[in-house]
Amino acid sequence: MNKTKTSLKSQASILILWCIIFAFSPVRAQSNGFEVIKNLELIDLIYMNLEKYYVDEPRTGAISKAGIDAMLSELDPYTVFYHEANIEDYRMMTTGQYGGIGALIRKMGDFVVVSEPYEGNPAFDAGLKAGDIILSIDGRDMKNKDTEEVSKALKGSKGTSITIKVDRPFVGIKEFEVKRDEIKMPDVPFSGMLKDNIGYIKLSSFTQTASKSVIEEFQKLKSEGMEKLILDLRGNGGGLLIESVHIVNMFVPKNELVVQTKARIAEENRSYNTMRDPLDLNIPIVVLIDEGSASASEIVAGTLQDYDRGVVIGRTSFGKGLVQRTLDLKYGSKMKLTIAKYYTPSGRCVQKLDYYHKNDGKVDEVPDSLLTIFKTRNGREVIDGRGIEPDIKIDGEDMARITITLLIENIIFDYATYFVSKHESIDEPETFQVTDEIYEDFKNFVLSKEFEYTTKSEEKMKTLLAAAKEEGYEELIRSEYDQLLEKVKASKDKDLKLFRNQIESILQNELVSRYHFQNGRIVNAFQEDEAIQKAIEVLLDERKYKGILGL
Repeated sequence: MNKTKTSLKSQASILILWCIIFAFSPVRAQSNGFEVIKNLELIDLIYMNLEKYYVDEPRTGAISKAGIDAMLSELDPYTVFYHEANIEDYRMMTTGQYGGIGALIRKMGDFVVVSEPYEGNPAFDAGLKAGDIILSIDGRDMKNKDTEEVSKALKGSKGTSITIKVDRPFVGIKEFEVKRDEIKMPDVPFSGMLKDNIGYIKLSSFTQTASKSVIEEFQKLKSEGMEKLILDLRGNGGGLLIESVHIVNMFVPKNELVVQTKARIAEENRSYNTMRDPLDLNIPIVVLIDEGSASASEIVAGTLQDYDRGVVIGRTSFGKGLVQRTLDLKYGSKMKLTIAKYYTPSGRCVQKLDYYHKNDGKVDEVPDSLLTIFKTRNGREVIDGRGIEPDIKIDGEDMARITITLLIENIIFDYATYFVSKHESIDEPETFQVTDEIYEDFKNFVLSKEFEYTTKSEEKMKTLLAAAKEEGYEELIRSEYDQLLEKVKASKDKDLKLFRNQIESILQNELVSRYHFQNGRIVNAFQEDEAIQKAIEVLLDERKYKGILGL
């Protein structure tokens, strides 16, 4: 073994740890310097003994990465180390850009499958379709590879080419030469005019260009006659804090507080105010949120709520009140570090989980006893510690077990692949409907598949029988029990009829996406989107809108 080479690797790994521990605060060395030095010495000794005695050649880089990841896992899930090999993931997070082919993928069985090619990107232009099973990339077998490994093989520098061999269901084996490009995920995947001069903007992320994109779409819609706005932040996991400030600034006067950050280190305590003249102080706004709306999304929704500047509709947001900063380390690596908590203008922090006080490794919610009530500008009550609570809640319909099973088993996805092989086109997304003929065909497709599921009622019945058995009532109720159980037992044919509306809505959206892609999926979803329908209702009722905001 080349001890000099291994020793250098070991020293490099220790230097990375030194950077992580010492680089962030001058007070760290003063407060617990002995503890830091002691533990670094222990790490050094462990590396030395691994290098000297371990039975096989130690994979020092992998060990170092595992050690860093394990150390950071004791903190919160947003404090992350980016090895130079994972820098594409960091770029994707901050800019929405990466070098690749532009397609969503998912694991199905032994292989990874293309679930959606992005319209106008290399995968789409080369002819790849949703449902294509990726057999190999540049001759390398992709069987039993996970999505992360396949994604890594698909990504690469702009202009480089790869050969992708796929099995297209109901068609056969195909091979595609795909030239990678710089893929930019759109911050605003869709915007447009709804009825009655209501504009709609869907914001999917807070990258470096998010506010610019929203402003451009807002001005475009205004030129088309927009008088009211729906800003959709559902599923938007956040991003750059400053972009949320710029977006709030579109609707709030200059020099108003948007968000404050409070940290352990006093120098990190900051206030972010609006810096420009707003675009529109009077346009009525509805902000849509759900459990996938986090961080910067919660700043926008929470600040507009605190200033009674817009009505928030949907489901309670994720509850991420932590702020991260990215630090450059050595050897091309980076670290995203949680440095502070943020507070909306009313003074509330939306952070839901307490990562500092873990209970046997389990993270609990901030207890109800520590929640505080705050007031919006017009005196409406809002609470902290639970994300953003919408002004109007849309609970939505619970999915039936059969619907969940059809999604988990990818049966709706597989039927869409089958459907595309039989039909060249469908109607426009605004008008396409799943007909009785299509649903009957889908039902036959489902019934030809082997899968099992149980209903909630069936599970509760079995629990009841177990309790009756313990108390000696089993024989007394057995006859009635068996009859009732037969009625609530999972029946594919029966449940496909009973829950048709629910299943049909998902099926319709999946079919539309195969022909009209991302924009089509969004437009088609408008037809049965309860939150959007409620938003339109509120915006069209000026008295109700003002009443909610206390105006």
